[in-house]
Amino acid sequence: MTQMCGIGPFVTIPLVVAAMGGPQAILAWIVGALVVLADGMVWSELGAAMPGAGGTYLYLREAFQYRTGRLMPFLFIWTAVLAIPLIMSTGVIGLLKYLAYYGPELVKSDPTPAGSEATVASSLIALTPTGIATSLAVVAIVVFALYRNITSIKRLTIGLWVIMFLSVAGVIAASLTHFDPRQAFDFPEGGLRLDLAFFSGLGTALVYAMYDYIGYNTTAYMGAELRDPGRVIPRSIAYSILGMMAIYLVMNIGILGALPLERVKNSQFLASEVVEQNWGKPASYALTALIVVTALASVFTGLLGGSRVPFNAARDKLFLPIFGRLHRRLNIPHVAILMMGLITAIGSLFKLDAVINMLTAVTVLVQAIAQIVALSVLRSRQPMLQRPYRMFLYPLPSILALFGWIYVYVSSGWPMLLDRQTMQKLDGAEFWHAILHAPGTLSLAWLALGGIAFLIWARAEQTWPFGPQEIREDFLAAQ
Repeated sequence: MTQMCGIGPFVTIPLVVAAMGGPQAILAWIVGALVVLADGMVWSELGAAMPGAGGTYLYLREAFQYRTGRLMPFLFIWTAVLAIPLIMSTGVIGLLKYLAYYGPELVKSDPTPAGSEATVASSLIALTPTGIATSLAVVAIVVFALYRNITSIKRLTIGLWVIMFLSVAGVIAASLTHFDPRQAFDFPEGGLRLDLAFFSGLGTALVYAMYDYIGYNTTAYMGAELRDPGRVIPRSIAYSILGMMAIYLVMNIGILGALPLERVKNSQFLASEVVEQNWGKPASYALTALIVVTALASVFTGLLGGSRVPFNAARDKLFLPIFGRLHRRLNIPHVAILMMGLITAIGSLFKLDAVINMLTAVTVLVQAIAQIVALSVLRSRQPMLQRPYRMFLYPLPSILALFGWIYVYVSSGWPMLLDRQTMQKLDGAEFWHAILHAPGTLSLAWLALGGIAFLIWARAEQTWPFGPQEIREDFLAAQ
């Protein structure tokens, strides 16, 4: 839950409300929860059956080795090295936004919006030297905090979860102090009409909502370090999603009942403004400090789980060997932690919405969709594999998750395709310029580059398609 919440709702609620145009924004949180609950069942069955460090990497390796060798796990690592640090960099970006509540000199606002027509250059945040130093310091603090054994990390993670809960509870309590239900549920005329504009707005809002739910799978990445993964993974996923859905809904409704709609849409420090209006400046300063620590906690937990992915791949001789090194005393994958931290620091130089759209587009293709297919492949290829948790009503949740992720991918990758007004404004040259610079196109280009890298690596290693196919049913053999 610490990884899921982080800075997310404090910076994305204005984006969700603006995309939906009013209180109907609560639909984005509900639809998003339904999709991730269905996807969580996929994670639960795979994670409980194959509890190892690496999560998706293990599942794709086991499922697709029969026809395409190590192509799919290689492509996952290729995308994860980019996507996982991008997720963590959003925490740093949000942290800087709220630190600017104390001192605006940290970040200079850039009037150029980061949308489908924006170039990479226009997506950069205009950071002051102080802001750059702060960003680097945040990542350094997180890396330093991770240099300890897993037992100490457990205690620290629980402490950070308490701080996250206090920050969320503070915002909710402040918003309910002067809550106006008529304002909170003042749906605009035609706001719930199921037309193209509605689904275009829902798609955009759903991208941000799904980003706020990302992290429900963190325990699956640490299966090898859990005492009872068959019980812990499914329960932690379900409880986290349901708990955070309730929190997001209450926060969204409370804030809309406390502040005017237009102010919510355009707010930079939404949570701080709610507390300042109802409880005063000192209380808002204290709440902002809790939000900053919450953002720091999300980066901490993300780097904790994400660092295990390249580590496990390197140990499996599918990635650079240096990532497979363990710290002699602490027994942690310290090289992976350092490298992922470096990429996180670089990603924090970009605008929040640009980073969210890019990481969503990259993640959906090789993780979400491929993993759903992997579940069915493994049921067919390894029917004797022990599954402490089996998907309820299989395969209906898989189908729901698949269609949900495809909708999110189109919405994040080529949002102009769902927006009739934008399409009408673009001529031929502008349209193709927008397509070529869209996150969906960039994610496909990154994937194609990964395919080329795989062929080079496979040629050097003399493995499929340039050598014999290696079939390793590790978990089936272990049981």
